[in-house]
Amino acid sequence: MAEFTMPSLGADMDEGKLSQWLVHPGDQVTRGDVIAVVETDKSAIEVECFQSGTVDALLVDEGTTVPVGTPLARIGTTAETAESHPPESPPAEALPTESPPPSTPLVRRIARDRHVDLARVHGSGPGGGITRADVEHAEPATEPESGKITPTTRSAKPVRGDESTRERPAPLRVKSSPLARRLATELGVDIAEVTGTGRGGTVRAEDVRSAAAVVGPPRPAVPDSARTATARLMSRSNREIPHFYLSTTVDMAAALEWMHARNRELPLSARLVPAALTFKAVALAARKVPELNGHWIDDRFVPADEVRLGVAVSLRGGGLVAPALGHADTLSVAEVMAALKDLVARARGGRLRASETADPNITVTNLGDQGVEAVFGVVYPPQVALVGLGRIVERPVAVDGLLGVRPVLTATLSADHRAADGATGARLLTAMDRLLQQPEEL
Repeated sequence: MAEFTMPSLGADMDEGKLSQWLVHPGDQVTRGDVIAVVETDKSAIEVECFQSGTVDALLVDEGTTVPVGTPLARIGTTAETAESHPPESPPAEALPTESPPPSTPLVRRIARDRHVDLARVHGSGPGGGITRADVEHAEPATEPESGKITPTTRSAKPVRGDESTRERPAPLRVKSSPLARRLATELGVDIAEVTGTGRGGTVRAEDVRSAAAVVGPPRPAVPDSARTATARLMSRSNREIPHFYLSTTVDMAAALEWMHARNRELPLSARLVPAALTFKAVALAARKVPELNGHWIDDRFVPADEVRLGVAVSLRGGGLVAPALGHADTLSVAEVMAALKDLVARARGGRLRASETADPNITVTNLGDQGVEAVFGVVYPPQVALVGLGRIVERPVAVDGLLGVRPVLTATLSADHRAADGATGARLLTAMDRLLQQPEEL
């Protein structure tokens, strides 16, 4: 019997709050399925399981805060489940039942919340599987049958006691995002009294802030947990890491010309922005300079075997998160663009996954869209390097003895002097610059 434990979702995480279960005892799960939502000081994270089988028991109630490593649930393999629960002999004339299309626990939970009958949903995923987008575009049942217990309408928690209690409808839950619930707690707002403006009446963080403005200022004793967590991590960085800083000016003319040519061939929704090119260039540069792609652990540098590129994202409620793009050096520029849009949207919506919050190997912070020309960041421990990207501006530049106006970008590097020196840092910035002069190689 495997244990599903509270994961470590960052170097600074000691405990987490189990915000929501997405499965019930008896549910079948597959490795990689999202089965729970965990709230940290910074964000709400969708956590995947790493074992295929049947959920045997949920060991921790929703709303409970436990240390990292605490068992949250038990998951039995198919063989264990068959041994402990041998199949009953079917009736002689049992009618065949139609099994619903395959779906993940997260999709089933969303379907229950939206009163969507999965048996009526056409799956667009591999093998006809139902995806989150399929459920969100499906028409909900106008009047779900009360008291009928089915996989799509049962209550969020298993019902105990007399069988007659199953006929009672489950209490209504306010549809809200994890970020909205956390803000409501911090601002002293009763989320049940807030009118949601999101899809299907979902209460969003902006709705909670608007309600807080009407109710009055928040209690001063309640700290902003995301801001506090960021402050704690940055204090640790400045206390432990001897930083050094480098900068270079990158001519972006060739990269922008190539990007504009590509965009003329792409639909509006898939068009590229300069960040897609610069992030891909950083990922390839990190692969070329492995001395800066890894972690400082136990007084030594441990190189990584892949490029997990951290993306610094500012949260609307304050604070920062830096989820990772896995194998970023192997993605095409178009794939980097799509992944960035998806990652930033889910980070700000409180829908990150545990695999995305595992420590990146090198992080990029881009403040160009904020009008900043140069940013010298603070290294996220246990990483040893952070690349800063500023705004692309036009400057007079001498090229081949001729003075002209060129679009340029200031790229900076903040690095840990214990793991590398200036020459190593210069190699990374130079590699990034050369790649952006040949964008077709990205």
